[in-house]
Amino acid sequence: MDSIFDTLKEKLKENGYKLTTQRRIIVDVIAENQGGHLSPEEIYDKVKDKYPEIGLATVYRTLQLLEELNIVYKLNFNDGCSRYELNTCSGDHHHHHLICLNCGKVIEVEVDLLENLEEEIEKEGEFKVVDHNVKFFGYCKDCQK
Repeated sequence: MDSIFDTLKEKLKENGYKLTTQRRIIVDVIAENQGGHLSPEEIYDKVKDKYPEIGLATVYRTLQLLEELNIVYKLNFNDGCSRYELNTCSGDHHHHHLICLNCGKVIEVEVDLLENLEEEIEKEGEFKVVDHNVKFFGYCKDCQK
């Protein structure tokens, strides 16, 4: 967890920002719920337990800043709500998601099967791939019953 805050502090400082208590607690909540894909409102509710003075607007502004600094990813699972997770990826790509159309469960998939496809695309010489995002929609094992 300390390495997350070291990276956070470094990125903030490089861009002229400070690691405020609010920012630290917001990152804490996201880290504690990694894999939970929390919405801004869910993050706000959890942060408010630790820091009652915080406002929802502060959470939104902080999430926007953290996304700009590539500290968090903003995810869209086509449910009308943005969700966030820490950028823990050491490479260029992040994991993919399986989304249950019945219960809304989100399952992370760490396997990146698209690297070969990216290489083939780049061999053509007309496009440089910098990232990709894959979402599979279907039914989890519990909802298939």
